[in-house]
Amino acid sequence: MPKMKTKAAARKRFAFTGTGKIKRKHAYHSHILTKKETTQKRNLDHTALVSRDDEKRVKRMLLA
Repeated sequence: MPKMKTKAAARKRFAFTGTGKIKRKHAYHSHILTKKETTQKRNLDHTALVSRDDEKRVKRMLLA
């Protein structure tokens, strides 16, 4: 049986913190930024954590 591969798309989008939580980036921060407020763009720049409900799904993609 072949090895299970990590999903390449998930590997590019998520990262583990030192305590084992999963970091993600915010959406809506890649283009059409001229109509968005400076405060909104600044808040979208920070990383966030994956919600508890989605953690199991994301871990399965990363640790396959």
